[in-house]
Amino acid sequence: MINLKELCFKTNDIARKVGAFIKEQQSKIKSDVIEVKGIHDFVTYVDKTAEEQIVAELKLILSDAGFIAEEGTETFRAEKYNWIIDPLDGTTNYIHGLSPFAVSIALMEYDEIVLGVVYEISLDECFYSWKGASGAFLNGKTIQVSNAKTIDASLIATGFPYYDYDQLKTFMASLEYFIINSHGVRRPGSAATDLAYVSCGRFEAFYEYSLQPWDVAAGSFLVQQAGGKVCDFKGDTNYIFGKEIIASNALVHDEFRNTVNKFMVK
Repeated sequence: MINLKELCFKTNDIARKVGAFIKEQQSKIKSDVIEVKGIHDFVTYVDKTAEEQIVAELKLILSDAGFIAEEGTETFRAEKYNWIIDPLDGTTNYIHGLSPFAVSIALMEYDEIVLGVVYEISLDECFYSWKGASGAFLNGKTIQVSNAKTIDASLIATGFPYYDYDQLKTFMASLEYFIINSHGVRRPGSAATDLAYVSCGRFEAFYEYSLQPWDVAAGSFLVQQAGGKVCDFKGDTNYIFGKEIIASNALVHDEFRNTVNKFMVK
C-alpha cells in the first residue's frame, strides 16, 4: 500500500527541481533548437530533457509504475500504476518568453487518477493533491473553486485549436456566446495551468478540445479535489483520453456544461 501523501510531496519536489531547470534554460532557447512535431506543435531539447529528468526521478520513488509521457522518452506501461507527464505544458509560450508554462504530473491507479501536481514555473506556484486528502493545495495552503453561481458572473478559460480545425466554426460560436454572456474569456496557453486556476477559483470554468491525457490528467484531478466538477462535452467521464474537457465549479457546472454541449456536440 503506497502512501499517496508522501508520494505527492516527493512529486512536488521533482516538479520544482525540473521547473528550475526549465526556467534557467529559457534564455538559451533559440530558433535553431526548436523542432516542429506537427502543425504549430513545437518541442525543444528542454521538453525532452525535462521529461527524462522527471521519469528518472519518478522511477526512484515508485519503481514499478509505467509512464504515459508527452515526448515519449519512456513508453513502458504498467498494469496498476502509470504516471501521466507533461514536462512543459505551454511550450509555445515558453519559446516566446511568455507565461504561463508548467510541469504537470499525475498518477493513475488502474483507470483512476489518485495524485496530481501542476507546477506553474513563472509564478513559482505548485498546485497539488492526492486521493484521500482534505482538498487541494497551492504552496501549502488549501484552495477551493469559486462560488460564482451563473455564467454571467464567471470568467471563462479556453484554448484555441492549433491543428484540429474540424470544430473551429462551432467553437467560435461558443466563444462568441461566452464573450457576450460572461465576465470574459481568457486563453493563457497552458491547459494544465487553466485547470489549476479553476481549482483555486481564478477561473469559474474551462473547456477545450483536441487535448491529450498529459494536458488534463493532473489539473482535472485538482479541480475535483477542490470541489469542482469535470466531464467531457457530452457530460460523461471520458475526459482524460477523450480529447475534450469541461471543468468548472460545482455551482455553474450544469449551466456551463449544457451551453458547451449545445455548441460543441453534433
